[in-house]
Amino acid sequence: MEYYEPSALPSKTAMILCCDCGVPIEPNPSNMCVTCLRNHVDITENIPKQAVLHFCRNCERYLQPPGEWISAALESRELLALCLKKLKGLKEVKLVDAGFVWTEPHSKRLKVKLTVHGEVSGGTILEQVFIVEFTVQNQMCDDCHRTEAKDFWHCLVQVRQRAENKKTFYYLEQLILKHKAHENTLGIKPLHGGLDFYYSNFNHAKKMLDFLQYMVPVKVSTSKRLISHDIHSNNYNYKYTWSVEIAPLSKDSAVCLSKKLRQQLGNLSPICLVYKVATGIHLIDPMSAQICELPGLLYFRNPFEALCDPKQLVEYVVMDIEPIMDKDRKHLPGQGQISFRHVLCDVWVVRSSELGINDNTIHTRTHLGHILKVGDYVMGYNLGEANLNNTEFEKLNPDQIPDVVLVRKCYADRQTRANKRIWKLRHLAEEATDERSKHDFNEFLEDLEEDVDYRKQINIYRDAKKTLSVDSNDKNAGNDSVPHITLAEMLEDLALNSEDDAMGEDGAAVAGDVKET
Repeated sequence: MEYYEPSALPSKTAMILCCDCGVPIEPNPSNMCVTCLRNHVDITENIPKQAVLHFCRNCERYLQPPGEWISAALESRELLALCLKKLKGLKEVKLVDAGFVWTEPHSKRLKVKLTVHGEVSGGTILEQVFIVEFTVQNQMCDDCHRTEAKDFWHCLVQVRQRAENKKTFYYLEQLILKHKAHENTLGIKPLHGGLDFYYSNFNHAKKMLDFLQYMVPVKVSTSKRLISHDIHSNNYNYKYTWSVEIAPLSKDSAVCLSKKLRQQLGNLSPICLVYKVATGIHLIDPMSAQICELPGLLYFRNPFEALCDPKQLVEYVVMDIEPIMDKDRKHLPGQGQISFRHVLCDVWVVRSSELGINDNTIHTRTHLGHILKVGDYVMGYNLGEANLNNTEFEKLNPDQIPDVVLVRKCYADRQTRANKRIWKLRHLAEEATDERSKHDFNEFLEDLEEDVDYRKQINIYRDAKKTLSVDSNDKNAGNDSVPHITLAEMLEDLALNSEDDAMGEDGAAVAGDVKET
């Protein structure tokens, strides 16, 4: 008889009954069979059974969050990986198998069959198979959107003024609004300190170019890009772009003319002031009150930059003034037209910051004798102490350079004038928010108040937000010494609805909608 050790004898596993259905099973922490456990516990409850995929029909790419677009064929590994990344609850279980379930290619539905393992209570491992359905939605990607936006227009007019002072640009903007030259545009977009006008019609763009060339001195550059070509009909599809560069001169800028140009303009003095920019550049000689108009074509043949800009103006106080009689003008240089709006006079001024400290007066000659009197504040350029980098200026003799060139009378504080202003202007696009642009625009508003002929060319609107006192009238509106715009010169502003502020497809303001300031 053979003897066996107790440990070598086969042991029988004790069986228990399932607590739910009563089937004999091996003991487990849940005391339930696999079927009952699968019916009571769902390890996929945190995994969404439906999801959305974004698909671009133009380039046939799918969106991979947050902003990447990838190319993937149907039932490919790349598309399967993208689908699995859309399921957030997969981190809580172990993914065993995944694959596509066949669907119709045009059904816009993708079905993915997943097999996962999950641990339930007591350490029991449960396997579960389920299907996730993905809905494919169409969405244009950023690259295709830019392509479509470029095809939205056929002609582009870019208006720029590359200068420190942009009062000429603000003046041109008001002329466009007054004459409604922008009514045929698809959109107007502010960009790089200027405006871009989009057109779908070649003739509309040419009409805009003719308007710009007539109103201000500009230089136009043209370029075109081939979009498509039909070899059968020999038809070409181009996109045209015109770059319009406004002369970099504005009102109250000081310029230094070359000898050749001075002779062509009537033997002017080398240092002149720009007192208006319209169809041409209007110059005035402060030493003789002689005026002339420099055509835009002649300017761009012999271009020059401003010697001084309004940001370099210095404030002076008039100590004494002596008008120059007409008989004394015969001895002055110059052979051109004399301005009858200005009065030539000798002026002795002192810098306002040195008033009471330095009593040495500076003598100069100016064309502002019709508005200046003793005690007035006046703005001017200090050429005697300025450090200027200009080739023509360096060629001048010291006798030809005045110490001070007076530009404009200073009526009141800028903030005081702004508070008393009961009118406003419209804009083609959003107003610039930087301090330099605000300063230039405030100077442009002051020019409109001081020059009646200057503001006749633009539309000025009554500002409904500003209240007008009952006892005020056109004669005593504000201070009598401060120029102002009368109510008779203002137009009633139209109330624009919020629907009128619609934007174009590429983010540009729709033509016809203007901003108010």
